[in-house]
Amino acid sequence: MDKYIGVMSGTSLDGIDTVLVETDGRQICLLAADGYPLPGELRARLLAAAGGQAVTMQAVGQMDAELGQLYARAVNQLLAKARVTAAEVTAIGCHGQTLWHQPEGPLPFSLQLGDGNRIAADTGILTVNDFRRMDMALGGQGAPLVPAFHKMVLGNCPHTRIVLNIGGIANISVLTPAHKVLGYDVGPGNMLMDAWCQRHTGHAYDKDAELAARGRVDTTLLNKLLGEPWFALPPPKSTGRELFNLAWLDARLPASYRVSDVQATLAELTAVAIADQVGKWPAGELLVCGGGGHNPLLMARLTALLPDWQVSTTNTAGVDMDYMEAMAFAWLAQQTVNGLPGNLPEATGARQGAVLGAIHPAPHATEDS
Repeated sequence: MDKYIGVMSGTSLDGIDTVLVETDGRQICLLAADGYPLPGELRARLLAAAGGQAVTMQAVGQMDAELGQLYARAVNQLLAKARVTAAEVTAIGCHGQTLWHQPEGPLPFSLQLGDGNRIAADTGILTVNDFRRMDMALGGQGAPLVPAFHKMVLGNCPHTRIVLNIGGIANISVLTPAHKVLGYDVGPGNMLMDAWCQRHTGHAYDKDAELAARGRVDTTLLNKLLGEPWFALPPPKSTGRELFNLAWLDARLPASYRVSDVQATLAELTAVAIADQVGKWPAGELLVCGGGGHNPLLMARLTALLPDWQVSTTNTAGVDMDYMEAMAFAWLAQQTVNGLPGNLPEATGARQGAVLGAIHPAPHATEDS
């Protein structure tokens, strides 16, 4: 098996996850994992742009370059931690930071920042990025891409198993013996909760759901939020910060409210949107990964809303819940390097499976260097 590195910074913008794995495409072993902070000032600029604030092309180019350098530093830190040299790694798979995801309309597109050339140059390792756009060129949503990995790593199961990733957005991969793998976004994960908490407390997220626990669910507001037409769309479907943002929430808030009640309602929105989709399938295992798996209120509500399901985290199945997505992009890089499809048309809606991503070879030393 060959060594690959996966790099992931999701829609929550809570930092950069890196993993070192060994994989042959049919099995995978996590060798090392690390986290790297996203500078607060850069995070603020990215959040503003992703939220629809006007931004210049110069600013976009600058963020692309900054993120490329940051991803490279994160990789080099991981290599030092794992005591592995760049020469031992076949490739890096880097998701990049989503600036805008627009899967519908006459010309769907998805834009991830993080210059792959800089990553390859600063690490000395071939880098694969821009994973989503080939799927979209083939008529797909470009998301979610992790169901193919979930199928490989957790698909060998005699009963229904749903893998739920709760990052900024919540998405599910449905693994059942009788059906092809399905995967799609189900609604906001941590995104709205984090944004509301940041606005009113200054904290990037609601640690241990302390703010939400002080509030009560506003059922009128909850029903208004659940009335968003996107929830009724059939899969394949995907979404992001372009829809579920504070402006979307503000337009639906009552004239008066308690901050903690809104936080509790947003947690319930995430839980109900997930449970509505999971509950469509024969009861089995619901395995949670991503940052939302650390939210005790979310986990408790999922358990209560899905009483016939065994709700736990992917840790119980042997896959680290915090590094599942980074591992997926390491695996996707392996697929690309070996000329193998990385998408599942049944999940994204693409016309066919395809090799994904743009390849940036590491520069070779020259005689003059």
